[in-house]
This record gives sequence, structure tokens and C-alpha cells, in this order.
Amino acid sequence: MAVEKMALAKAINESLRRALETDPKVVIMGEDVGKLGGVFRVTDGLQKDFGESRVIDTPLAESGIVGTAIGLALRGYRPVVEIQFDGFVFPAYDQIVTQLAKMHARSLGTVKLPVVIRIPYGGGIGAVEHHSESPESLFAHVAGLKVVSPSNASDAYWMMQQAIQSDDPVIFFEPKRRYWDKGEVSTEAIPGPLHKARVTREGTDLTLAAYGPMVKLCHEAADAAAEEGKSLEVLDLRSISPLDFDSVQASVEKTRRLVVVHEAPVFFGSGAEIAARITERCFYHLEAPVLRVGGYHVPYPPARLEEEYLPGLDRVLDAVDRSLAY
Repeated sequence: MAVEKMALAKAINESLRRALETDPKVVIMGEDVGKLGGVFRVTDGLQKDFGESRVIDTPLAESGIVGTAIGLALRGYRPVVEIQFDGFVFPAYDQIVTQLAKMHARSLGTVKLPVVIRIPYGGGIGAVEHHSESPESLFAHVAGLKVVSPSNASDAYWMMQQAIQSDDPVIFFEPKRRYWDKGEVSTEAIPGPLHKARVTREGTDLTLAAYGPMVKLCHEAADAAAEEGKSLEVLDLRSISPLDFDSVQASVEKTRRLVVVHEAPVFFGSGAEIAARITERCFYHLEAPVLRVGGYHVPYPPARLEEEYLPGLDRVLDAVDRSLAY
């Protein structure tokens, strides 16, 4: 079985290439995705190899890009749309939540819209305003959308394949600060389900649940805690909507404690839904309340201050200590 080590961004590029090769109905659209290869070079070389009718440089108009993708999907295509940065998605929010998410239900199941919207998201790269947002909860709240986020190169490759093959619209959040993290990718492996969480580190004392950019941080926290004799389990959620509550429950029933970590603000974040649902399901197993670690309820700060805003190792370990103290 062929296994290659590649960066997360390269894994997405290879996945998009495979989709273009295997399905003539797949098209890629977005600002600067063609000749430039995207600002993060995720689509580098694809227009050169597949032509301007398959990899399409669009005007700077997110609402028009998504609206056009909806029209293409209605005609049988499988568009993959890139939103250049997370904060640029909001001009297209109306198209996404009122058209893309609702068409299947509105047509009583007769219309499918297999559209993937790629969104580089999160902070940690020293960017300017509107370039470091984490808006995943806004989309997870909308019925009719699937919302996923890989944390490693292998998942980036296979989850993109599965998202493109899905007949439902998928919001694909790419953790931009992890674009250059390398990992092993097998392009022949049989992947697990798109929306299945995965235990990436076994533990017995407490569960750390995260997705996207925070999974690596949780592994670092587990390493640090192990030096003090604490055994932390790390659960990569992978999918935010639908969310694999069964896997979270199974882990919590084993460890009896849960800390949820995400970059987005804690207030009304995805961790709130997880905390509420797991409290309902695991009330008699929990030995401490479910704790959350995330961003603050403020606009994303200037780059010089983002390290103070973003969850770091100390904040995760503090939550671990507070949980274990009950």
C-alpha cells in the first residue's frame, strides 16, 4: 500500500486532483484558485493540468460564487468552492443558509445540491482583520449543511474525497495554521465514515475533545500531563454537524471527565452543545462538570495579541487541573 508523507495543504491538493481526474462533473471555483493556485497554494497546478473550464478563477464576489455553484449543482455538476479566508464568507451567507441548505427540503427531496465550500479558518498566522475567524457554529446551527474539519493530512485527503462525493452540501473548514504540518497519507486506504469521531490517543483520567487546529494542541497537553502522571484521552471530533455524540459518550463513560477545546469563542460555541448533550447522556458517569476552553467573546484581536486570545497549552492544562480537582 502506497503511503506518502505530505503537508495538509498538499493532501487537499492531491485529493482535489483525484476528484477532477475521476469525475468530469467536478469543478473548482474561487478567487485566485487558478493561475495563482490559491493564496495558500492549495489548488496549485490544477488549472494548468485541467484547464480553465474545470478550475475557474472567479470575480471577487462570494455571493455570486456560491450562487453560481448552486446553479451548476442543479445542472448535475459537483462544484468545489473556495472562500479565500474565513471572514470573507459572510457576503455569501445568505446564499448558503437560505438556498444551499434548504433546497433539498424545499423540493421534498427531489433536488440535491452536492456543493463543497472550502474555508481556510482560524488564527495563528499573524493575519490582519477578517482573516482569522472561526465561524463554524454559525453553519452547524443551520439544518441541511454538513460541517467538517480535518486535523491532519490523511483526514484532509479522505474527508475531501467524501465531501465531494456527498449529495448534501458540505462546509469544509481547513485549519490554515496546520496547512504545513506533515503526516502520512495512504491514497489507497479505505476511510472511515466522514462524520465519525476518532480516538487519537488512549487515556483513562479525562477526555480532551477537539477538532481541526486544536487537536494537535490537545496532544501536546496530553504529553505535558503525562509527565505528571495524568492519562488524558484525545478525541478528534472531525465532524461538527452531524456530531458523533456516541463516540464522545463512550469516551466520557470511560474517563468520567470531559474538556472541550476549540478556537471559536466559548460563548454559544460548539462546545456548549457538546457539554449540554453529554451532561444529559452521561450525568451519572461524570465526576466533574464538562469544561470548555476556547476564544473570548470579543472581536478577533490584532495579530500582536492573538496569542493572548487563542487557547494555548496553559489554558488547556488549567482546565484539566480544574476538572481533576473535583
